[in-house]
Amino acid sequence: QVTLVESGGGLVQAGDSLRLSCAASGYAFNDYNVGWFRQAPGKEREFVSTISWSGERTYYADSVKGRFTISRDKAKNTVYLQMDSLKPEDTAVYYCAAGPGWTTRAYQYDYWGQGTQVTVSS
Repeated sequence: QVTLVESGGGLVQAGDSLRLSCAASGYAFNDYNVGWFRQAPGKEREFVSTISWSGERTYYADSVKGRFTISRDKAKNTVYLQMDSLKPEDTAVYYCAAGPGWTTRAYQYDYWGQGTQVTVSS
């Protein structure tokens, strides 16, 4: 069993930065790939980024490529999402998820956090 807790969200202005954290408990977390997803009001949950269990592979949605950076600290059982040059369209609840597969599909992740709100004002 893996429990995920996101933190680091907040209200910022366009162009600012935020770093989200996904802290995990559970012995298997470091064996899992971890993804970040987001959901804006009235929209479906969408893929943002993912990192492999080793931290050696990363993948980004086109909408965030070059602005967001995913990383993980295995000693701290934590995955980070550094978000730079934020835009109003980045406003959403951000979720981290863990699972065995290398995938952008939300339904293929086994464990989810409760989400953290990111609001970017123009």
